[in-house]
Amino acid sequence: MKRYSVGIDLGTSNTVLAYAQAGAQDGAALIRVFEIEQLVSPGEVAARPLLPSVRYHAGAGELSAGDLQLPWSTADRAAAHAPPPVVIGRLARVLGAQVPGRLVTSAKSWLSHASVDRVAPILPWGAADDVRKVSPVDASASYLAHVRAAWNQRFPDAPLEQQDVVLTVPASFDEGARALTVEAARLAGLPELRLLEEPQAAFYDWLFHHREQLASELAHTRLVLICDVGGGTTDLTLIEVGMKDGEPQLTRIGVGNHLMLGGDNMDLALAHLVEARLPGGDARTPNSRLSAASLSQLVERCRSAKEQLLGPQAPDSASITLLGAGSKLIGGARTAQVTRDEVERVIVEGFFPAVASHERPGRPRGAIVEFGLPYATDAAVTRHIAAFLSRFAAQSRKALGSGADESTRFRAGGAPDVGGASGENGAPSGGAGTDEALPVPDTLLLNGGVFRAQALTQRLADTLGMWRGAPLNVLHNDNPDVAVARGAVAYSLARAGNAPKIGGGSPRSYFLVLDGGADGKSTAEPAQRGICLLPRGTEEGHEILIADRTFALRLGHPVRFHLVSSSADTVYQAGELIDLADGDFVRLPPIATVVQPRGERNARETLVRIATSLTEVGTLDVHCIERDDPAQRWLLEFQLRGEDARVHLPADSASARHPAAERAIEQIDRCFGSRAQNVDPKEVKRLRSQLEQLLGPRESWNSALLRELFGALWERARRRRRSADHERLWLNLAGYCVRPGFGYPLDEWRVEQLWSLFDDGIQYVNDSQVWSEWWTLWRRAAGGLGESAQLRVLDAMAYLQTAAQSRHKLPFDVAKTGLADMVRLSASLERIPVERKIELGESVLTRLKKPAENHQSWWAVGRIGARRPFYGSAHSVVPPEIAGPWLTTILALDWKKVDPAAFAAVQIARMTGDRSRDLPDELRQTVVRRLEAASAPRAWITMVSESVELDNADEGRVFGESLPVGLKLIAS
Repeated sequence: MKRYSVGIDLGTSNTVLAYAQAGAQDGAALIRVFEIEQLVSPGEVAARPLLPSVRYHAGAGELSAGDLQLPWSTADRAAAHAPPPVVIGRLARVLGAQVPGRLVTSAKSWLSHASVDRVAPILPWGAADDVRKVSPVDASASYLAHVRAAWNQRFPDAPLEQQDVVLTVPASFDEGARALTVEAARLAGLPELRLLEEPQAAFYDWLFHHREQLASELAHTRLVLICDVGGGTTDLTLIEVGMKDGEPQLTRIGVGNHLMLGGDNMDLALAHLVEARLPGGDARTPNSRLSAASLSQLVERCRSAKEQLLGPQAPDSASITLLGAGSKLIGGARTAQVTRDEVERVIVEGFFPAVASHERPGRPRGAIVEFGLPYATDAAVTRHIAAFLSRFAAQSRKALGSGADESTRFRAGGAPDVGGASGENGAPSGGAGTDEALPVPDTLLLNGGVFRAQALTQRLADTLGMWRGAPLNVLHNDNPDVAVARGAVAYSLARAGNAPKIGGGSPRSYFLVLDGGADGKSTAEPAQRGICLLPRGTEEGHEILIADRTFALRLGHPVRFHLVSSSADTVYQAGELIDLADGDFVRLPPIATVVQPRGERNARETLVRIATSLTEVGTLDVHCIERDDPAQRWLLEFQLRGEDARVHLPADSASARHPAAERAIEQIDRCFGSRAQNVDPKEVKRLRSQLEQLLGPRESWNSALLRELFGALWERARRRRRSADHERLWLNLAGYCVRPGFGYPLDEWRVEQLWSLFDDGIQYVNDSQVWSEWWTLWRRAAGGLGESAQLRVLDAMAYLQTAAQSRHKLPFDVAKTGLADMVRLSASLERIPVERKIELGESVLTRLKKPAENHQSWWAVGRIGARRPFYGSAHSVVPPEIAGPWLTTILALDWKKVDPAAFAAVQIARMTGDRSRDLPDELRQTVVRRLEAASAPRAWITMVSESVELDNADEGRVFGESLPVGLKLIAS
């Protein structure tokens, strides 16, 4: 019997734990907040209800082991071989505000950021090389492990891992982020738990505290909007309230999409204001920009000032002091003043403007992007709420009832009988009585630490009331810092039947993406369709079997399934075939696995049906069930590394098989087939042109066709060594057909097979063209190689270059191995460590000083020093202080004579919005002026001056050649 029901709010800013006696009856249940022991100053431990979700990575000798003793600390922490200590919680936040670049923050936001490797050690973001790094998953796990240790210290006879634990997550978290949260809990020693969405938890807290009089409290409520603005996200949920036998029936009818907008953004906005005022700098001069580490320190200072100036009995102003670093810790301190009115203007007007209900989020010029995180480009929470309510208009109108009933209910609730209010240009901005107007909920529940500020609560309530034409009923949240953790406990009690429960099931519908014509009908027009696997509203634990559709599942080979989700209120049926071209669909990380044959069968494929369910931890399970033997089931699991989620296959990639594909494969078989076919050597040389005659210009071959041709080439790979022409041609075609090494289903498996050839090398080692095609093959496939494989490629090239310089005797002419091709390949290895990239860049620059060096090597310098990787993780770019001098060297060139120089400069100077990656403003402005003088494309100039995406042509320039038709990269 589990003694306690436990709720854990793993927040962006704070982690909170609440608990109650498990099995306690409704009237006897008492939910308490657990006081978490933590360091509050060096050597001082105290229990606090909030554990700040931050880690401080101390420098060598900065803190002694005695300063960091916790009640559960072990003696080996003080061992001489131990790494520099890590501080978690309140003391970590204090130290992080004093010393720049050592504080890990916002780990929860990073869990949902698919453009980086979330299991790689990347935090603190932008920290110096000598600072210990940790992954977002490990950082999250460390906060949970601290809470577990504190609990087990206090309740040794009831370990936390043996209790009924509910862990909360944003409602907007996708399957990948939820799975990573579960993994963090597992690493922390909490393998069994349930996930609950945070807005629901906040409402459960309110329901529990008003359980004795719920019917009267909700008598005039039909639709509740829960707005949860946390440290990292804004989470929106709609709850329909109906009455049955005098008791409220609660059903969730809508959740918002992921919106990275919260308290972190507000602190950052204040930091930008203060940064311009710090002595020694001015907003109009380059010297005013702080480093990423110093800005992180300033954000921590601004967080405290914000809470002070927006709180009760707030002073008129506050001082914000930025300490110096190292020996200048005190003497280098700089101070600026910020007033209460300024804070209200920045936070209230900037994030909660009183907009009309028809306004929607846009992209203002000053979009806030910092610390490598893709914050929402429009900071106005109110505009995002308007867009959210518009998406669920049909169900909201149904929940609110007719216009006449609505007016009656307003009067019954004591509010003015107002039909609607006008927004800008006389457009209706509210009023529940008209179908054209935005249906606005009648009740509002606010959660999140930012709503401790009355100014924010009042602004949001007033704005929604203006849209509605009548005031909303604002439910009282007595403590938004702990409501989510308490609500998670209330949810456990509700599941046991001891408190009201919210229905609604899965907040999203899930679809399996199919190629055009997947329904068995031929289609002339390319399309992308999906089969509904799990309809929105499906309850936890209820398995949905798609019984009327059968799939062929390959055995013994990796298979990958692409899924999308939708939180729209459209009613879908399980197994329904829909067009994905229209609608609000969110692509999920792919599901991939190797399905091994069972028993003694050697079958290459088997017929299966697909079954899905929403698990009790809130994640999606997808099973393949053998049609003829339902006992045979295979679980498919999500891929969570960043690159797997960064590729988009648009509709035009799903076209039907090329009509000449079979004849093309026959041509490949004539040259590389198992039989000696007396093929004229000239025919081997003509194979590429013959394929283009059959299939069209090879630049037009789409991804599906390319991968089919690669399969034909791979099956015949052993015959590539029949002659130098055979080897040269096979390497050329195989590399072209697998480029860029990732992005299409099963590419990981294809490149893994291709990699098995690397140790074999080439047969015709004295043919320079074969060497050239060998290196080009690996450049084209580099994006599919992991770090260890890329390092092996780099080391092999370094060995050959060393041999050429030292005149080592090798069984072939080293001069024919193709230095220029090796340089281009080296520049394409984005997963190698940063220090190797720096060595590489310096080496290429040294070679470029030689008059006879190929000017195309400047492309390599630009690729190595690029601010935005083509496929690698954003944390692995060359630091700005290294890339800056490279750019200066490029600026000294005559761009008319060195054609690649301009685009190389664009790559190194490109603006990302991330201060830890971007070059200084004045250097980027110099590049802009040079580009303008050289009449460079406007898109290049924009890339240096603004944070924008690449177009197709420039993606090809980065890669080194065109990308396959239908493959579009989503930039980090």
